[in-house]
Amino acid sequence: MRYLLLILCAFFAFSNSLVAQEGIPVYFDYLSDNYYLVHPSMAGIGEGGKIRLTARKQWFDVDEAPSLQTLNAHFRVGERSGVGGILFNDANGYHSQTGVKLTYAHHLRFGGDARSLNQLSFGLSGAVLLSSLDETEFRSVLPDDLITGVKNTTSYFNVDIGMSYNFLEFYAHATVLNALKSERQLYQREDAGTGLIRETNNVRRYLLSAGYVFGKGDWQLEPSVLFQLTDFTKEKAIDINAKVYRNVDFGKVWAGLSYRRSFDGAQFLVNGDLREQRLQLFTPIAGVNYKKFMFSYNYSYQSGDIRIGSGGFHQITLGYDFGQSEKRYDCNCPAINY
Repeated sequence: MRYLLLILCAFFAFSNSLVAQEGIPVYFDYLSDNYYLVHPSMAGIGEGGKIRLTARKQWFDVDEAPSLQTLNAHFRVGERSGVGGILFNDANGYHSQTGVKLTYAHHLRFGGDARSLNQLSFGLSGAVLLSSLDETEFRSVLPDDLITGVKNTTSYFNVDIGMSYNFLEFYAHATVLNALKSERQLYQREDAGTGLIRETNNVRRYLLSAGYVFGKGDWQLEPSVLFQLTDFTKEKAIDINAKVYRNVDFGKVWAGLSYRRSFDGAQFLVNGDLREQRLQLFTPIAGVNYKKFMFSYNYSYQSGDIRIGSGGFHQITLGYDFGQSEKRYDCNCPAINY
């Protein structure tokens, strides 16, 4: 029963980052004006550019707990193009990965007024990943041909594709992460009895998100949603978000709350009673924009009877905006104007 509980804990802990084995997990940093991290079509979306550095750590009281660091930058090139790049490092127990993504986005403007935002964008990212599985500490009482006893590393290539539509204060995004099939040899082993043991090469994930910014004065309210679907397992989850902005002399302060819930649950027994638990994460987020600099912090708390550790998930983001001397569009659109 103890091992069953550990397995269930791991399921709920990582079901919000099912692509963690290949690519950047989809956490909540996109809410800190970092949509490019999950939507390639947002590269160079505004007049200038943005730089974002993030660090995430889970369960400080658990050894080898997941951690993630990302650094990305994107900017406008000419009237219709945007380019960007992402570096990331993701560690999760004995598994780790580092990678780089390079992005090109094309932006089509509609309407005659250059200051009225009405733009359709398309983006394509190519990603190269180095993935490692450290088996040097694996121990088995009986000899196991599937355990090599060394650190295995291999590389993969994949692409992300997406599109975005921005109309004044409204926005919508659709993205396919890991669109190509990827033969992940890191998890393939030759077994004398069963032959080649393979892991699925389908790590595709679909993202849909939309939002609107209300308010024309010093206060703005931004509700939004993000829906995720993992292609192979058909697991689904939704984020329901709300952010409030306040304009101040030096820039802007803001805060928000995100609620993530999975559509799928896992069943388990407690004293003979069959129960089901679904992933539920509550994530408050706060930030400040000081002139061209940005800082934000978010904390995710997982509710439910089955959890690993007593702590939550901490993430900080540092940002810098450049290349925009004045507001280009007449709209309250924080992801584009700054």
